[in-house]
Amino acid sequence: MGANPCNQVVKSCGKPFQESGGCHSSKSMLIDLESDVQQSHIVTAEELWKGVLAESGAGARKGRGKRTKRKLKKDLNRGQSLGEGRGGFLWPGLNSPMVKDQVLQSMSRRSEAEQQEVQAEIVRQRDEWERRRKMKVKRERGWTGNSWGGVSLGSPDPGPNGETYEDFDSRVIEVKSVFNMTAKEGRKRSISCLVAVGNGNGAAGFALGKAADRNTALRKAKNRAIHYLYYIDRYNNHTIYHDIESKFKRTTLRMRKQNKGYGLHCHRAVITLCKLIGIEDMYCKVEGSINYLNITRALFTGLANQKTHQSLADKKKLHVVEFQSERGPLPTVVATPKDGAQPDPEPTDEIPNTRLHWDDVRATQGTKRSIWAGVKRTIW
Repeated sequence: MGANPCNQVVKSCGKPFQESGGCHSSKSMLIDLESDVQQSHIVTAEELWKGVLAESGAGARKGRGKRTKRKLKKDLNRGQSLGEGRGGFLWPGLNSPMVKDQVLQSMSRRSEAEQQEVQAEIVRQRDEWERRRKMKVKRERGWTGNSWGGVSLGSPDPGPNGETYEDFDSRVIEVKSVFNMTAKEGRKRSISCLVAVGNGNGAAGFALGKAADRNTALRKAKNRAIHYLYYIDRYNNHTIYHDIESKFKRTTLRMRKQNKGYGLHCHRAVITLCKLIGIEDMYCKVEGSINYLNITRALFTGLANQKTHQSLADKKKLHVVEFQSERGPLPTVVATPKDGAQPDPEPTDEIPNTRLHWDDVRATQGTKRSIWAGVKRTIW
């Protein structure tokens, strides 16, 4: 009972406590114990901030107060350098040069005024970094300032065989969240992106991409769209060959051919797609559902199925002529049959019955009234 614990510790070495020069083994055990205790209490800055801002519990899981807590949280390591502290000591090789004027420097200390200037500079750098982090890098603006619609993603990534698509550009048409109910994970959220690509010279395509995060979904859609290309024929490289009415599900597009310089008077998604294709002048009216995927499919279906003047001339075996207002009654021949034109004109009963829209009839008769006619204008 009265035995010295130090003597019990050093029995294995065969020397008594007095001869061994002290209880070194017990000291090493205490040091190891203290180091274990210190390491068990070491926490990261993220864990400390979580405790200070109370980012645990049901409120944090539901996102309550996340904006306020994000403002309070600061990176206290910003502006700090190795060897710097509040004491203002200068350690050669850490925060001061080892040799100055060919003289080896020793440890010294700053004056009180110099130390206050250094601390103020650290605080200034920290505040400047916070302001710089809040400032967002401006990207090319799409249709609106806060949406991904119309934003350019650049050229698709190179293929596995080294092929590049530098002459193609990609544009975001739609980004939305979709959910799938699974038995294992429950309500699973993913991002669905509709991206179109084109070179502005008749080649264009579109594809969907889905992933858990937005950037991956955009990249997948962009790289997939390059493998589903359409080639769209254009009249004089600026407009369509004839008026088109295309329908996909509940969406109907009525496209009209326009003269040079008319521009694109269309839905904003149709304008983006036409720029990728290379169409410069066209009028398009969207009727029914304005689902972006339906609009895209209806547009590409209608443009891919349009008939060129040459194919129409070969089918009818007649000359295709165009009347222009500046030329009066003098027609312009735009296509001639390859095998020669037939001498007899087209029978009247074979002329297709063109479907007229009531709005067009009213506009022709001058009875169509603008929906903005009765609006009271306060600014002229």
